[in-house]
Amino acid sequence: MITLTQLEYVLAVDQYRNFGKAAKSCFVTQPTLSMQLKKLEDDLGYPLFDRTKKPILPTEGGKAVIEQARIVVGEWKRLALLGSRGAGKELHGELRIAVIPTLAPYWIPLFLEAFSKAYPKIQLRIDELQTEQILRALDTDEIDAGLLVTPLDRKKLREDPIFYEPFYLWIRKDHELAKKERVGEGDLDGSQIWLLNEGHCLRNQMIQICSLSRKKTILKNVIFESGNLETLKRLVERAGGYTLIPYLALPERLPKDIEVKSFRKPVPSREVSLVYRRLQWKTPLIEAFRSVLEATVPESLRVLKKSDLEVVGIE
Repeated sequence: MITLTQLEYVLAVDQYRNFGKAAKSCFVTQPTLSMQLKKLEDDLGYPLFDRTKKPILPTEGGKAVIEQARIVVGEWKRLALLGSRGAGKELHGELRIAVIPTLAPYWIPLFLEAFSKAYPKIQLRIDELQTEQILRALDTDEIDAGLLVTPLDRKKLREDPIFYEPFYLWIRKDHELAKKERVGEGDLDGSQIWLLNEGHCLRNQMIQICSLSRKKTILKNVIFESGNLETLKRLVERAGGYTLIPYLALPERLPKDIEVKSFRKPVPSREVSLVYRRLQWKTPLIEAFRSVLEATVPESLRVLKKSDLEVVGIE
């Protein structure tokens, strides 16, 4: 007979791809975990993991069992959570969130204190990860939800848009485009833009908005891409060119030599969403988190009309 404990061990091995680490995460010895998995495999009649691989990998049959195990264990945990709440009890438990780097420094300060005060018994853990890392972590149940740019079009994931964030051109006052009241995408020359490096979804959006041609660079003998928006801002100040900045990354006070230019309508923008697995046992905690996110969105973003915006994809 298959037990819930065996399914939890299967999920742990799939997450860590190592029997020792999986056993440690389940607070059992490695022989105990291995014995239970071997018993499960004997009952099923086929191996769930290829132990000759480093790291350990699931077999084709194992992949199907893992997917079903996530559903069964998740529903059991959802039932346990509902039972522990009772009438009038406060929400409690751990909520694991990941945020992409181009959102984290600007958005986390807006909601963190509000969430802590509203739900003091929920332990919130936040990691800063790139989009593909967040998607992998969601798939392996290392995190419960991610704050990232959508649409992603992943069937197993639910995307709840929280706000739409327009892009602005960050440019020096001595640049010819600084004379324009508003800029259009056709005004931009991709050879003059400072880009984020590979792995950032904002990089892909920058490339789509600009007519990207890297035959020329801003500094003739320098090719540089950064993992940080703040670095790109400083480069524009010192070396010229320009970069694209999302609304939340705009400072309250601009450097003296910098202009920020709006785009003509429809304004290129990004859709920022709370993303999580459709089969999710922590739904009550995620809904509580979403309610705080929505309440702390700046009013200047709330009033934007979607009809005036052009959502730029990340692919």
